[in-house]
Amino acid sequence: MSDQQEPVKVVDRRWWARTVAEDAPAQAEDGPTVFERPTYVQELEQQLAEKNEQLQEYVNAVHEAQREFEAMRLRVRKDAARDAELSRRAVFADLLEVVDNLDRALGAARAGGSADALVAGVELVRQQFLHKLAGYGISRIEPIGEPFDPERHEAITTVPVTPQFGEGIVAGVAAPGYLIGEDVLRPAAVAVASDH
Repeated sequence: MSDQQEPVKVVDRRWWARTVAEDAPAQAEDGPTVFERPTYVQELEQQLAEKNEQLQEYVNAVHEAQREFEAMRLRVRKDAARDAELSRRAVFADLLEVVDNLDRALGAARAGGSADALVAGVELVRQQFLHKLAGYGISRIEPIGEPFDPERHEAITTVPVTPQFGEGIVAGVAAPGYLIGEDVLRPAAVAVASDH
C-alpha cells in the first residue's frame, strides 16, 4: 500500500452543473469554478423561504390565539362563579329580613304578648316570606281538587272516594309543592282519592 491516496472523483449529475463544468477548462485560468443554480431554482427556493416564514407567522398567530382563548375561558369561568356567588348572597340577604321579623315576633311573645298577637305576627312573616319567594319566580302549587299529576304531585297515601273528590283527584296535601317559573322545584306531597 502506498501512502498516496487516489483522489475521489465526484460526478455532478445536475444538468446545469454539467454545462458549467464543460466550460470549466476555459475558466480554470481565472480561478476556481463556481456553479450557479438556474434562476428559476433560485426563485423557487426564495418562494419556499418566504412561504416557510409566512407559515411560521401563521403558526405563531394560532398559538397566540389559543393562549388568548384559554385566558378568556378562565376569565369567563371566574366571572360566572363570581356572579353566581353575588346572586346567592343577594338571595340570602333578602331572606334575612324574614328571619328578622320572626325574631321580632318571638320577642313580642316572650314579652308577654297574647297568643293571638303571636299568631298574627307569624302569619305576617309567612306572607312576607311567600312574597319574597314570588319575587324570585317561585310559586306555590295548590293541588286540592285537581286531577293527580305525577309531574307536579307525589302521592304519599290514598283516601276513599267521596262525592267531593272522585277517583284520581287530590283530596289532601301533606306538604305543598312549589314551582320555579314553569318547572317543578318540589312536588306537592298529596293524598289521592281512590277506590282501591
